[in-house]
Amino acid sequence: MLDVAVIEDPAAAEVSLDPIRARLLSELSEPGSATMLAAKVGLPRQKVNYHLKALERYGLVELVEERRKGNVTERVMRATAASYVISPVALAAVQPDPSRSPDQLSARWLLAVAARLVRDVGALITGAAKARKPVATFAIDGEIRFASAADRAAFAEELANTVTALVGKYHDEKAEGGRPHRIVVAVHPSVTKPIETSATEIATKEL
Repeated sequence: MLDVAVIEDPAAAEVSLDPIRARLLSELSEPGSATMLAAKVGLPRQKVNYHLKALERYGLVELVEERRKGNVTERVMRATAASYVISPVALAAVQPDPSRSPDQLSARWLLAVAARLVRDVGALITGAAKARKPVATFAIDGEIRFASAADRAAFAEELANTVTALVGKYHDEKAEGGRPHRIVVAVHPSVTKPIETSATEIATKEL
């Protein structure tokens, strides 16, 4: 089982967003049969089987083993990943485009950049899995508490200058065999409460 899988197929995305099927995916972090799942989710076994077949059709669950019980063969299934991310590729016609209106201070532009990150890394993972090769990536995830809005602005400026200097130091446009890499650095308020109750507070709070 993968830690995270990227869903690029629109039909697979539609299947995964069904509330019942999403619940089944959650339950199938551990192997289970339709009979076992029926007891957990409160649905008839036949109904659970129907949903499992839809999930299996799009590679969201996989067969672990088959058990013979009398005249019945019980199929034990497992989710193919512990969690799933839907790539913007699934909404190709309306996927965000950061180049449309670049603005370092725009939260919506940051969202478009993040969506592109999901799309690109998802495509890399898919390609690497087919080629059975690893993907060379690096990320930093941390948290910083600013004393004031002025400190936040100063930090952003110093961070931008430092990253620009590093890019200038290591970027080689003429390197033979060189491979371009994308770098994304973001700063945004931390979300410490359930998103539905904190979004307004975060957006309106002044440092």
